[in-house]
Amino acid sequence: MKKLSVHDLKPEDRLRLTFKGVFDPQATLESELEPFFQALEEYSDEWMPDVVEGRRRRKYARAAIWKGLEEERDGNSTDLGLYRTSWPALDMHLWLWLPPKPSELELMTKVQPLSFFAEAERCRKFVEMVRAWASRYPVSHAMAHSVADDQLAGAPDFGRDEETSRRDGFDKIYEVFWLNVFGPKLVETVGRERMLSTPAHRVEELPNGSILLVTWPTAADFASEEAREAQARAHVHLRPDLDFDTVLRTLRERSATLAPVEPRFHADVAPLLTLVVDDVAIQERQRKIAEFNAYRPPEPEEWRPADSVLPPDVEDSERALQHYSYLAELLVALLHTKVPSVFKETPESLTDVDYQFWREQFPKVFEREKIDAHAVPAIGAYLGEVLVRNLDGKWIPRKKLEEAQVLVGNRVWLPFVRAHRYMRSCQSLLDYSLTQLYREAERHRG
Repeated sequence: MKKLSVHDLKPEDRLRLTFKGVFDPQATLESELEPFFQALEEYSDEWMPDVVEGRRRRKYARAAIWKGLEEERDGNSTDLGLYRTSWPALDMHLWLWLPPKPSELELMTKVQPLSFFAEAERCRKFVEMVRAWASRYPVSHAMAHSVADDQLAGAPDFGRDEETSRRDGFDKIYEVFWLNVFGPKLVETVGRERMLSTPAHRVEELPNGSILLVTWPTAADFASEEAREAQARAHVHLRPDLDFDTVLRTLRERSATLAPVEPRFHADVAPLLTLVVDDVAIQERQRKIAEFNAYRPPEPEEWRPADSVLPPDVEDSERALQHYSYLAELLVALLHTKVPSVFKETPESLTDVDYQFWREQFPKVFEREKIDAHAVPAIGAYLGEVLVRNLDGKWIPRKKLEEAQVLVGNRVWLPFVRAHRYMRSCQSLLDYSLTQLYREAERHRG
C-alpha cells in the first residue's frame, strides 16, 4: 500500500491547517479522540485519509489508529501519520502530548493541490470539520490558508525572533487567514463585540468562547482581488491601528508574487532549470521562473575546430581510455544512490547530475582541494564518456587531463576543462552545465 505524499507530486500550492487544542487528561484516549475522527470522517469526503502510519502502514480504520498510537507511544507523547493513496495528496500528522505534560492535541494537515478547494461546498465542509474540532478541543489560535501565501506573510514568526515567537505564539492579530479560530484570550484582547462584527464571509462564536472567522467562501481563490479586499477589511477591523490601503497593497503585492509565470527557458538548459525551479520554495517559484526566463548561459568555449586537434601524446592509448573509464566510474560510485540514472550515461543523466550537484551546493559544501583533485577528473571523464557513447565521439588522449579531447563531428571538446569551470561555484553549475555542453556538441556532430 503506497501512500501518495505531497512530496511525491510536482511542487504546487496546497492548503495547510495548523491546529493545537487541549483535551481531558482524565478520560481515556479513545474516548477523547472519538469526536476528532468522527468529524474527520464526516466532512473530509474526497480527501479522506485511507492510510494510517505508525511504526507500520495500515489501511485506515479505527483499530489501526489505536494500534498505531499505541506503537508510537514514547513516555508522555505519541504521534500518527494519515495519508491517501490517490489524488488529492494528503499529509496529516497528529501529535498527542500526555500527562504529566499538559494534554494537547496538535495537528498539521496539508492537502495538495490548493485548487481542490475551489468549490464552495467542499470548503464549507472543511470549515465545519474545523468548527467541530475547535468546539471540542479549545485552541488559542488555529488557521487554514495557502502555504505559499502563508510563507510570504512571514508565518509563524511574523518578524519576531524564533525564541519570542515560540514564547508568545499568536498573541495578537498578525495576519488574517482564509480560515481562523481565535481562542478566548485572543478574543478578549481584541474585544468580543469587535471580533463578532468583523466584515467577513462567516463569523461565529463557538460554545467555548472561541470565534470562528472565514474571510471568503473558497480557499483556492484567496489571491483574487475580491478575496484580498475581504481579507484586508477583516484585518484592519481587528487591528484598527492598521491602514486599509497599506494592508491591501501588501496583499496585492503577494498576489502578484504568486501569479503564475509561463516558463520560457533557454532550450539547452530547460530540462535542468525545470528541475531547479521545482526545488525552489513554493512562494518563490514564480519569481525564479521569471528570472530563468531571462537567463542565458554563456556560450560554451571548451572546444577547438577539428583541424586544430592536439594529437595523442600518451604511450598507450588503450590504457589512457581505460583510465578515463575508471574516472567516470568514480562519479557513478559517488552519485548512484541519489542519481540512479547515472549508470546509463545518457544526456538525461547529465541533467540529473547537474541538478544533484546544484541541490547539494557541492562547490560550496566540499573542500576546494578535494573537488579539484577528485570531483573534477571524475566529472570530466563522465562527460567525455557520454559524448563518446551518445554522439559517436572519439577520445583523443593526452598526458594532461585538461588537454584530453573528444572528437564529435567537426569539433573537439575539452570535457575536463568544462568540469573545472563547472565546479567553481554553485552559479557555475548552471552557467557551465554538462547539459548545455552536450546539447551544443550534439548540434555540431554533423
